[in-house]
Amino acid sequence: MTFLELIRHPWPWYVAGPMIGLTVPILLLLGNKSFGISSSLRHICAACMPANIFFFQYNWRKEAWNLFFVAGIAIGGFIGAHWLDDPNAFQIAPATQLALRDLGIKDFSGLMPADLFSPNNLFTFKGLIFFVLGGFLVGFGTRWAGGCTSGHAIMGLSNLQWPSLVATCCFMIGGFAMTYLILPYLLQLI
Repeated sequence: MTFLELIRHPWPWYVAGPMIGLTVPILLLLGNKSFGISSSLRHICAACMPANIFFFQYNWRKEAWNLFFVAGIAIGGFIGAHWLDDPNAFQIAPATQLALRDLGIKDFSGLMPADLFSPNNLFTFKGLIFFVLGGFLVGFGTRWAGGCTSGHAIMGLSNLQWPSLVATCCFMIGGFAMTYLILPYLLQLI
C-alpha cells in the first residue's frame, strides 16, 4: 500500500484516537501550550481589530502559534477534500439511515445530509435554523463554556480539570437531547 492510498482511507479508531490524544502531551512538552481551536477566533479578532475592547486587549502574539495550527487544519482539510477524498462512499449504519429516512432525510452522499446542509438551503427557513441559529448556539455555547468540545474533551480531561468534565458531560447531554428530542421536532416543522 502506498502512502497516498494509506492517507486516502479512514483510519481505525485505535490509530487515529491515540494520534489525537498524543497531541496534548506533545503541545505541553514543546512549550506548555494548550490544545483548543475556539480561542483562535479571539486571537484573529485581537490581531485584526485593535479596538479598545477589553476582551481583545492582551498579548495575542504570544498565542500566534495557535493561528498557524488552525491554518494547518484549514489547509489540511482543503487538501483532504479536494485531492485525498476516499473513493468509497461514506458509510452510515443501516439503523441510522432508517431512523433518518423516517425523519425525511434521504441523501447520504456526503459527510452531512444534503437534505439539511446543501447550499440550496442557505437562504431558506431551514437554512436560518440550521446554519444561522445553529451557528450562533455553537458559538455562544463555546464562549459560555470557556472552550470548545475538543479543548475541553481532549485537553481539559487529560489535565483532570473539573470544569472540562462538567462541560464535556453537558456537551454530550446537549447532543443527545438535540438528536432524540429537538431534531425530530424541527424536521417535522420544516
